[in-house]
Formats: sequence, structure tokens, C-alpha cells
Amino acid sequence: MLALCIAIALPVISYLLVKHYGDEAVVMPRRFYEDSIITKITDGKQTTDTIWHPVKNISLYNQLGNKVSLDDLKGKIIVIDFFFTHCGSICPTLTQNMKKMQDAVKHQDNIKYADTSFVQFISFSVDPEGDSVPVLKKYADKYAINHDTWWMLTGPKKTIYDFAFEELKVDKYNDDPIDSSFVHTSRFTLLDKDHIVRGYYNGLDDASLAKLGNDMVLLMLEKDKKKKSELLIEITAIWPIFIIAVLAVGTFLFINRKPNY
Repeated sequence: MLALCIAIALPVISYLLVKHYGDEAVVMPRRFYEDSIITKITDGKQTTDTIWHPVKNISLYNQLGNKVSLDDLKGKIIVIDFFFTHCGSICPTLTQNMKKMQDAVKHQDNIKYADTSFVQFISFSVDPEGDSVPVLKKYADKYAINHDTWWMLTGPKKTIYDFAFEELKVDKYNDDPIDSSFVHTSRFTLLDKDHIVRGYYNGLDDASLAKLGNDMVLLMLEKDKKKKSELLIEITAIWPIFIIAVLAVGTFLFINRKPNY
């Protein structure tokens, strides 16, 4: 009985310690672009709650000719870049580096608890008039990309450019200016599960890409404050057993106590 109590108590104690100290040990990727800040008073204490800006939905055609949208990716982390198929400068390298990231995620299949469907890669064509669906399909096949987890998108140029500058804000936090008439940039943009911008990375720099890979994992493990922890649910479920075990041990010790003479 005592062993049972210890076995049940240890996960509970461990959970409380991780819950209290865990967030302090990890620096999560910052959030960008707030929509509003709500101030409220609870029990005489003033608190503020920031409402962060999720990017708006966008619908375009992928390399298979399917109409897809960000709303199809709810709950997924998204990595985004911009390219065009006849680019002779940075685009091939960006595509190769994105492919390495896709392959790195795929190789996690043999790791317990790994969810390789947690991330979606998206490449927006900045020359959609030249990059038709068949052209994108040929380009995607050239790099042997996974069509399910990596979309190469084409559609109205204004839709793509408005999304780049108004939602992703690819020209912000950037030392190199980006021409609003032609989105030719080496930046990778990271969106979290709520599709809030969480980082910008240089798609040509190994150190920056390594940080992107690390941030992807952190966002995958990030706790949803609105969702109750599965571990806590399990602990709550076994809590009555713990109480019964404690009572049983107490009863056993009481019955078998040594009499006082």
C-alpha cells in the first residue's frame, strides 16, 4: 500500500514542479503584432491580456491544382517562404533548405510521441502569372517534395502580395529593404498553431535555420492555456485511487498498531 501511494504521488509532485518551474527554463519564441490589450481588475488586482494578431485566411491553388487555404491547417505550425520557379539566384537554395527541413521532420517518424504532421511548409510564388499549376508541379517534382506537407501556391498576385505585406509583414524587423512590387526575400516566416507570427529567419543561413528548427519544436510542445493538460486529466482521474490508498494504509497501520501497556 505504501509503495502504491508513492507510485501515485510521484507523478503528481513531478507535474506540479514542472508546471511551476518548467516555463522559466525555456524561452519561447516571441509573438509579433498585437491586435489589442485588454485591461481588467480581478480581486482588486489589475491585469492585462494581450490579444495577438492571427494572420487572415488566404485561399490559393497548390501544385496539384487543389484549392487550399490556411483554414485547412488549423492547429498546425506553418513555415512560409517566397520564391519563383525561374529564379536564378536565391530561390533554388531556399527550396533546398526548406526540403532539408521537411526531410528532418520526416525522419522523426521513428521517435516515440513524435507527430510529424504538426508542421506545414508553404512556398508562395511571387510570379504567379509565370508559375501556373503545371509549372509548380514540375518544380516540386524536381525537388521530390512531399505534396501533402509542402504546398507551392499560385493565384492572384495582389492576393499573395497583400498577404505578404499586410499579414506576414515580411518587410518588418528586416535590415534589407524589400521591394513592394516584387517580394524577393530570403526570409522564412514561422506561424504557431493559432497562426500568429512567431519569428523571422534567414533561409540562407545555417544558424538561423537551426534556430527555426528549434523554435518549431518549442511551438509543437507549447501548452494551450485554454486547453486542459492531458496529464492533469489523467492525474485527476487517478486521484480517488490515491485517496483510497492513503485511507487503506492508515487503516492498516491503525489495526496493526502496537498496544501501549
